[in-house]
Amino acid sequence: MYLHGTSRINERGHLEIGGCDTVQLAKQFGTPLYVLDEQLIRERCRAYVRAFQQSGVDFQVAYASKALSTMAICRIVDEEGLSLDVVSDGELYTALKAGFPAGRIHFHGNNKTPEELKMALDAKIGCIVVDNSTELKLLRSMATKRSQQVDVLLRLTPGIEAHTHEYIQTGQEDSKFGFSLANGHALQAVETCQRSSYLRLLGFHCHIGSQIFDVRGYQVAMEKIGQFASKCYERYDFTTRVINVGGGFGIRYVEGDRPLSPDAYVSAIVDGLKASFSHQSELPAVWIEPGRSIVGEAGTTLYTVGTEKRIPGIRHYIAVDGGMTDNPRPALYQAKYDAMLANKGNQTNRQVVSVAGKCCESGDMLIWDCALPEVEIGDILAVGATGAYNYSMASNYNRIRKPAVVLVRDGKADVIVKRETLDDIIAHDVIPERLANDIALSRQE
Repeated sequence: MYLHGTSRINERGHLEIGGCDTVQLAKQFGTPLYVLDEQLIRERCRAYVRAFQQSGVDFQVAYASKALSTMAICRIVDEEGLSLDVVSDGELYTALKAGFPAGRIHFHGNNKTPEELKMALDAKIGCIVVDNSTELKLLRSMATKRSQQVDVLLRLTPGIEAHTHEYIQTGQEDSKFGFSLANGHALQAVETCQRSSYLRLLGFHCHIGSQIFDVRGYQVAMEKIGQFASKCYERYDFTTRVINVGGGFGIRYVEGDRPLSPDAYVSAIVDGLKASFSHQSELPAVWIEPGRSIVGEAGTTLYTVGTEKRIPGIRHYIAVDGGMTDNPRPALYQAKYDAMLANKGNQTNRQVVSVAGKCCESGDMLIWDCALPEVEIGDILAVGATGAYNYSMASNYNRIRKPAVVLVRDGKADVIVKRETLDDIIAHDVIPERLANDIALSRQE
């Protein structure tokens, strides 16, 4: 397993993260356990900011909180001076309760409810990224009734198919997201904004996909949006002030992944901006939305090995105390991960095993064909690069409790999400009175 950030093998042969021995973390907090490297998260935030500062253009770096949304993460992002993207009332509520400045919050989503929009308007958040004509009409009506000015971006689908898994491509023409450039809907949306006294159109947003390892897609997107912006300038005398090219910057999950540096992504985006907006006297500001590339490699999940099954000549399975409930990405996307034995970090890999989860599903497999030292029951398995879309997509399938999340730095570990209890699992269950009565009657009989 590739060691990211502060990860290292310590003198005891154990995996150490943020100065904390992961074997001790497993004993102290139990497994499964999400471990987050705070220093690496902060370094990634700063890397994007530095890259833009060197570019000379106005910018905002907004952390895409869908990757990992907790109050502690919101605090870190705020301290690093980033903005924040949210896509639901739950993520917005988390940010506001954490004290995140509302003026630096952007609200995404293809089906924002009236209640969610009201919450955003009440909080006076910085920007709403409008996704479709239904939302645009609703937001215009709400803003007009409240006599409240709202800054908006229009999300566009530029017709680009990024080289990634089909379920995480979002910029192609056939997508649930955004106004189409091809059918005229985007132009109609611009006209609607221009006619409103309360919708202040800042510019345009697009997102071409996730886990992207090259820059050409961003440059092509900038070209297409630049052409559209030029048309808006000619037709409506509209000057684009903001171009948001989303996120999708890739990270290293397994051997063979070759992510670029923040400098490389930002440089290509800025070059595309300069080449595509010659029709304006001033360049628009550039906004981006990294999520996975800020927290993904900073996360490691610890498991305890429970059982094994050998099928001679076919496969050697080991099962851990988590699975698709704490990491659904292999089942959803065929996502690949690498792992190591945290308590045998200096031992040589001697066998190939497949790591199964504990859910009652044949598809609950975390890793197929993983090279490890000799595995014993009770070993601590560490799976790397699990900081993004693991905790945030976790479920209670089979009524399995969600793990705790700990933040580690300089030898100190702090719980930022408590482990669920059995009482938490049933906390929202309700037995109707008629069923309670039926049980009482049956017991009397």
